[in-house]
Amino acid sequence: MSAIDPGTYESTDLRGQYAWTDTLKGVHYGPGSVKTALPKLLKIIGGTKALVVTGKSLHDKTDVVKQVEAILKEHNAYGGTFYEIGQHTPVAGIRNGLKAFKDAGADIIVSVGGGSPIDGSKAILYHQQQETGGPTLRQIAIPTTLSAAEYTVGAGFTNDEGVKVAVSSPELAPAGIILDGELTLSTPERLWLSTGIRALDHAVENLYRPLIPPPLKHLCYAALVDLFKYLPLSKAHPDNVEYRQKLQLASWMSIWPIKLERYSALGLSHALGHKLGARYSIPHGITSCLTLAPVVALEAEILSQSDKDWLAGALFHLRQPTTGSVEGDIRKLSGLIQGLVDSLGLHSTLTEYKVPKEDLPDVAEKAVGSRDHPTFPQVVKVLESIY
Repeated sequence: MSAIDPGTYESTDLRGQYAWTDTLKGVHYGPGSVKTALPKLLKIIGGTKALVVTGKSLHDKTDVVKQVEAILKEHNAYGGTFYEIGQHTPVAGIRNGLKAFKDAGADIIVSVGGGSPIDGSKAILYHQQQETGGPTLRQIAIPTTLSAAEYTVGAGFTNDEGVKVAVSSPELAPAGIILDGELTLSTPERLWLSTGIRALDHAVENLYRPLIPPPLKHLCYAALVDLFKYLPLSKAHPDNVEYRQKLQLASWMSIWPIKLERYSALGLSHALGHKLGARYSIPHGITSCLTLAPVVALEAEILSQSDKDWLAGALFHLRQPTTGSVEGDIRKLSGLIQGLVDSLGLHSTLTEYKVPKEDLPDVAEKAVGSRDHPTFPQVVKVLESIY
């Protein structure tokens, strides 16, 4: 996966551009919406036989996949189900998924679950296109977590050496997305809440990600507000579908679909998460719980003034009083993020995941691209602070 982008870019405050992802034909949302949205999207996109791609736990322990299968069967569009996509999307699952796709005679994937089946589906379709040389076939994503892989053009997966790598193409972004809060009721609490922090990570890092235009940054502010409000409420009332639906919408706002001229990791927290996750079997949501708050504190020292202003502006939207300085406000935001993580019962350390302390410089180097990067020593200190 990408390290942070080493390039320098003009501020987007007054000049820039925006384009929607080419493939997206519709986002449908609402409790129970899968029943009507899935047939509509199949008709719009043109899929005739779908392979359902999901994870083993969701397939074996819930009725969510069966609901999706039933809708496809009702419309004579069911080709089969593949449920060997594991955490961090191992490449062996992608190979087996491609075989299942071909064996089923499918021409579209319906992914159900979190980031792993959604990214796994992108990778399956990427390799299918590479084999055939034809057009990239389409995916309809039905997420049951808040990780927001459904809005991006990249697919992260773990290669045979256990390293997280990626393929990326504007053609890989899902063509349809269905946000049905009812389908998230069986998502385990820790997974649900930690991927909510992953969405918070998206929202925060998009405030200083290169090339993001101001309207999308204001959507990130809205996402921040709703994530801070509804994650604690969802923890306290796990059966409340309205809170879950609000969180799915916040996840959408955190990483609004965009066609960029250049793609990279969103920011340092994401870059660190990519390097830590697959290598040490740390779930993506938990990597954000580990890295986001300390990275935000570091950004108070290293961001451009314009990026600092955007990040500090989050306090206003969270209805928090200013400290009197931009840097102080960013550090206060870092504290609020850590407080949210702790209140959700998601505090953890690298020690818990058995990350060898001697590996920290290597993780930092891979995240920033080189030991010569000016922030390398500070990034090592960030990792030491969460050890």
